[in-house]
Amino acid sequence: MVSIKDVAKRAGVAISTVSKVLNDYPNVSDKTKKKVNEAVEELNFVPNSVAAALSSKQSGRVAILLNLDNARQAVDEINMQCLAGAIKQAMELNLDVITVFFSMIRKMSMEEIVRYLRSQSITGLVIFGISKDDKVLHSLAASGNFKIVTVEAPLVNEHTSCVWVNQAQAQYEVAKKTIEENGSKSILYLAGRKNSYVAEERLKGIRRLAGELELPLLVRNGDFSELEARKHTFRYARKKDVVVCASDLMAIGAMKALIEMDIFRPVCGFDGITLMGYAGKQMNTVRQDFNEIAARAVTELKRLLEGGTGEEIIIAHQMIRMQYLDVIK
Repeated sequence: MVSIKDVAKRAGVAISTVSKVLNDYPNVSDKTKKKVNEAVEELNFVPNSVAAALSSKQSGRVAILLNLDNARQAVDEINMQCLAGAIKQAMELNLDVITVFFSMIRKMSMEEIVRYLRSQSITGLVIFGISKDDKVLHSLAASGNFKIVTVEAPLVNEHTSCVWVNQAQAQYEVAKKTIEENGSKSILYLAGRKNSYVAEERLKGIRRLAGELELPLLVRNGDFSELEARKHTFRYARKKDVVVCASDLMAIGAMKALIEMDIFRPVCGFDGITLMGYAGKQMNTVRQDFNEIAARAVTELKRLLEGGTGEEIIIAHQMIRMQYLDVIK
């Protein structure tokens, strides 16, 4: 087994210097860090803390990586459900767990993230909220340095699994139900962020439905924002028969705008957040059980840590009509 002494010898530095680099001590020159990190990679060195976790009766220490986007969200219900479900399942599976936020690592390179996680004895990660723009995290998933499960991002390889609902099918189903109930003949679709995997899949679902029903479809980027949905509804809803939204938050914004405009258009959302019950009108939506999704992601991570290979896991979704009495029980 490679030791810290071997790393020090390869890098041409003292053992204490290697320790400082591995634990991100200050006042170590970039040149020295580079030499040590290159030696670590060349020798495939695993620090004792990580080795101990790997060889213990537990499957290891895992990190829950969350992207808290408070600048755009009126509520953080989804993240809190995911966090609660993940931590509860980790405890039941005897996994030591810590929480890490995107903001803590956003400016780090992949090498810096690897060193940070290894210094915390992390052997696996569940990542919530990764987008197409998170290139460093994509590289981390591809590197094989850790076992990883992504939630709502289809990254799958030998070391990485993903867990999500069938986004395209769910969007298709909730939109079709709403259109058929109201006899709608044209669609205003408020899509999510352009860099979002779920937004891309949901857009595929509505395009398939519009094609099958031969209905005019106007797509506008609502950015998963209540405010943007409100703006687009004021501008375009009078000339469309139904407003289909790629999130509940946008559905709330659209419904509030329609009430102010004093016109009726059926609106449907996606996710099943509690706030939908307070929107003022009942709306169809897709309910995702985020507790279950998070728990399944942790269970899958344990399987990977025990030698399993990555795969895509699809969780069931529900069509519901959210109303006030549902959320005050």
